[in-house]
Amino acid sequence: MPARVIVVGAGLSGLSAAHSINLAGGNVLLLDKNNFMGGNSTKATSGINGALTRTQVDTKIADSVKQFYDDTLKSARDKARPDLIKVLTYKSAAAVEWLQDVFNLDLTLVSRLGGHSQPRTHRGHDAKFPGMAITYALMQRFEELADAEPERVALIKKAKVTKINRDGNTIKGVTYEYNGEETVVDGPVVLATGGYAADFGDSSLLKKWRPDTFNLATTNGAHATGDGHKMLMSIGANDIDMDKVQVHPTGLVDPKDPDSKWKFLCAEAVRGEGALLLNGKGQRFADELGHRDYVSGKMWEEKEQNQWPIRLVLNSKGSNILDFHTRHYSGRGLMRKMTGAELAKEIGCSESDLHSTFDDYNAIADGKKKDPFGKKFFHNGPFTVDDTFHVALMEPVLHFTMGGIEIDDKAQCLNAEHQPFDGLFVCGELAGGVHGANRLGGSSLLGCVVYGRVAGDSASKYLFQKVLNAGVSAPAQRLGQISLHIDPAQPGRVTVDWANAGAAGAGAEAGGQAPVGQQAQASAGPVMPTKGASGDSKDPGKVSQPNSIEAFKVPETEYSLDEVAKHNTKEDLWIAVKGVVLDVTNWVDEHPGGPQALFTHMGKDASEEFEMLHDDEVIPKYAAQIVIGRVKGQEVTLEY
Repeated sequence: MPARVIVVGAGLSGLSAAHSINLAGGNVLLLDKNNFMGGNSTKATSGINGALTRTQVDTKIADSVKQFYDDTLKSARDKARPDLIKVLTYKSAAAVEWLQDVFNLDLTLVSRLGGHSQPRTHRGHDAKFPGMAITYALMQRFEELADAEPERVALIKKAKVTKINRDGNTIKGVTYEYNGEETVVDGPVVLATGGYAADFGDSSLLKKWRPDTFNLATTNGAHATGDGHKMLMSIGANDIDMDKVQVHPTGLVDPKDPDSKWKFLCAEAVRGEGALLLNGKGQRFADELGHRDYVSGKMWEEKEQNQWPIRLVLNSKGSNILDFHTRHYSGRGLMRKMTGAELAKEIGCSESDLHSTFDDYNAIADGKKKDPFGKKFFHNGPFTVDDTFHVALMEPVLHFTMGGIEIDDKAQCLNAEHQPFDGLFVCGELAGGVHGANRLGGSSLLGCVVYGRVAGDSASKYLFQKVLNAGVSAPAQRLGQISLHIDPAQPGRVTVDWANAGAAGAGAEAGGQAPVGQQAQASAGPVMPTKGASGDSKDPGKVSQPNSIEAFKVPETEYSLDEVAKHNTKEDLWIAVKGVVLDVTNWVDEHPGGPQALFTHMGKDASEEFEMLHDDEVIPKYAAQIVIGRVKGQEVTLEY
């Protein structure tokens, strides 16, 4: 069996761990139960936090790591873990710049979210949600590595891990199901399976720990069911803060389906750019940039006083800055553009009432009076009734679970005695204690990257020690000599020789050129062969390859948009995208954005919305089978 690290979960945290292992020179097998990588990470809409980044320095933002640490400590309240928060905040700039340098990501726009003393939430100019842009870059690179270096990098999707295998306190590997078959793979394990904010089944962790939230809608994908928590608890891992479930105040309410269990998140960046929250009388009732639990609590108070619905109102200045967000929400039918007079009419108040709300807010923003809710930061004012606005209905929704499995600052999974398991690492939303009682906006993606990298580094160190020390006594280890031979004819290739050849093999070669981004990454760890895509379903090294883009062709059959429009039900659902026609009827559960996103566009041309979120290649790469033809009278503009 090849020596490699097994990473479970292909969201941003698992991908960060897998890439870190690869860059350190280790072999990695990445398993995910879904058909598409990304998890909930692709849905993050505000950005990734970082203190003292190059971007902040260049834009003269007077932030410091200590300020970020203090903000996070304050938000975490009585559940704060200073050791974990220090890693999160002090490694934040390195995490952001790793994404920029290794994956060529643009993260040069910075905004201030609720609970932050400085603008430090980074996103790009590329008109995509940052969670999608960041996670997709890592997904794409990992698939390229799996294709180019199958002896080192393996990926299996639709592989549901069912058991963590252990011998005493030592983790031996995992058992997973793939195509109805059960497979056992050995090696140290990094678990990055996400949270439980969509765990509505019989064994629901929500029902056990936070029954008051069980009936709320969620922004999570249906896959967020706490699988990792349950597996780890069953082997004696220590769970902490499980009642700390974050309810996000701004879930977008679909007027056509207000009671849907699945809701789309309105990015905190929208309030960060100055949006107001108004109650049923057209009045403010909270500091819009307060902590999420505070704003949600104030919204519930308004409901008790029969002052719902709550509306989010973004003026034209904020709308121009967040053009991508407003177009996307509007395209989903979740946000509308309107005049001040239309806004007053929709609320049911007079224009003079709305005028009074805006004048009062402007006076507060100008420092002429104190805000009764304690708001300190004001952006993109003033608000005037004669402006135009983007408006959406809001309600609190399940969003994130701070509780999880206890880890230390090296991402080692701790047991019930608070001691680390041997060979088990945990990161991402599965890791408890990182955010304490309340998570700051922009720190979910950060937690994924920081602790994904920490887990990857810790697992790599563990793997290398096991390989180098296998079967060798401690005295022999101390006496053993290791020689590194660098071949000038093959840059990046290192030959490792050690004295005890019988224990681990002599003359093992490590490395080889693995260009990543514009950097050539030289590997210095022992690399063991793994089987590539030629293996059968029983082969734990089998790579689940995406479809060949080169082999993809759009069928010649033509359908008019009128014909597409006839297929507009959940049982018969067609969508047109960039000149091609998709039959998504039997594919809605495969869609990484969830079925609801497709239901919004039943029988319609969704080209604009598709282009806002996806690269064109995702259709031929992941969904070639649903392309049934082309739109009559349109040129196919899908690039692949």
